[in-house]
Amino acid sequence: MRFPRPKSLNSLMLTGFALVSAPLLLAVVIGAAKVRNLSEESASLVRSGVEATHYSQQLYQQLASMERGAKLYQVLNDPALLQVYRDSRERLLVTLTSIESVADDPVRQTHIQELRAGLRRIDRALLSMTPAAPETVREAVDAIPPMWQATFELSNATGEQIETGLQRMQASTAETERYLFWLSAGLILLTALLVAIFTFLLMRPIRQIDQAISQLGKGTFSKAIAVRGPTDLTDLGRQLEWLRMRLLEIAQERNRFLRHMSHELKTPLANIREGTELLMDGAVGELDSSQREVATILRDNGIKLQQLIENLLSFSAWQARHTGLEISEFRLRPLVKSVLETHQLTLLAQRLHLELKVQDIELRADRAKLKLILDNLLSNALKYSPRGGNIYIHAKADADLLVLDVGDTGPGISVDERSAIFQAFYSGRTPIAGHLKGTGIGLSVVNEFVQAHGGSIEIVDGVFPGAHFRVRLPLAPVLEGTTA
Repeated sequence: MRFPRPKSLNSLMLTGFALVSAPLLLAVVIGAAKVRNLSEESASLVRSGVEATHYSQQLYQQLASMERGAKLYQVLNDPALLQVYRDSRERLLVTLTSIESVADDPVRQTHIQELRAGLRRIDRALLSMTPAAPETVREAVDAIPPMWQATFELSNATGEQIETGLQRMQASTAETERYLFWLSAGLILLTALLVAIFTFLLMRPIRQIDQAISQLGKGTFSKAIAVRGPTDLTDLGRQLEWLRMRLLEIAQERNRFLRHMSHELKTPLANIREGTELLMDGAVGELDSSQREVATILRDNGIKLQQLIENLLSFSAWQARHTGLEISEFRLRPLVKSVLETHQLTLLAQRLHLELKVQDIELRADRAKLKLILDNLLSNALKYSPRGGNIYIHAKADADLLVLDVGDTGPGISVDERSAIFQAFYSGRTPIAGHLKGTGIGLSVVNEFVQAHGGSIEIVDGVFPGAHFRVRLPLAPVLEGTTA
């Protein structure tokens, strides 16, 4: 059975507020009812205590007045004094009746009956039709002290009854406090749970949208975008999925264009390089020094152009995920040496000084891609270094990482360019020494290949005068889909 779910973000938020507020309102109602019950019980106890105290005082006064009238009649034998007794007796009976109406326990009822029994004994002696004999009057007066004792015991019983009510009130108050405490604790937990649930329901689609936008911003279009949640957020997710598919189509079209263009360029370039090699080999006659210098310039620039085309092909293939890592074991120094041999003529022509500090480290990596990483970083340093400047290549092992530093004495990289320098087709400022701008994918390919090895690349300041790239690669990466 599926419960109805809010259709929009507004309805989800309103539902959350309602469900969070409902327990709090319920707690307020229950707490108010408990406090009202305690208040009513307390008021009833106070009222009964005040009434009992008032009746006890009246009872003492009326019994004393009745005793005084009986004793005076005993001494003076004046019939007029019997009226004092009758008045006190009537008031005493009214008081006893009032006490009976509030006395709901058998102990006080017993004492009230004792007072009535004593009053009847006195009535038989003093209120008879014929004058009572002195002995009868004395017996009636002797019946008053037991009435005092019964009055004292009735007052004590009333006090005990009030004390019992107070204790019961205290116990009820303590029980109410415990009930309200656990009710508050339960409501806090319930509210926290509801807040957590609705926060999850609200934040999950927002996180999915945020991840989708980050994914699109990084140029990763392979993962489908699916947003679950309120209707308006799922509609936004569908729009992002449409945008992803559109960007994926554009990226595929761009890669196809790069591949086709690169292949088309390679054929005439191969002819140019072949013709240049024939000229240098003397196929059409021996060249003098000036002609050989021109042929060398043609050959070197043909090699550079071939490298640019290979970068385009490598970048296109990597973006299309058609290339993987071919892991093998090799040593670092021979690889660096082969890269330097490719650029030997440029180093000599620009009179650049090379500072080489490379440990002979054994690696497990993709040799061709690591060579391309080194080649592109060195090409970038050569491009921006002034004539007679310095090139720095340092490499060492740090724990289980290879730390590779490539620096130069060029103008460096400005802060505002650093966020875009690893993006494809971003070529930055014009290099010095008359070099032309490249395609702008060299550092992008470096970044892609470094990340493919599970490494990182960063721009370091304060070590070398110009640009300084630091690459960290695992000495033995563990990657899915790699072959040893």
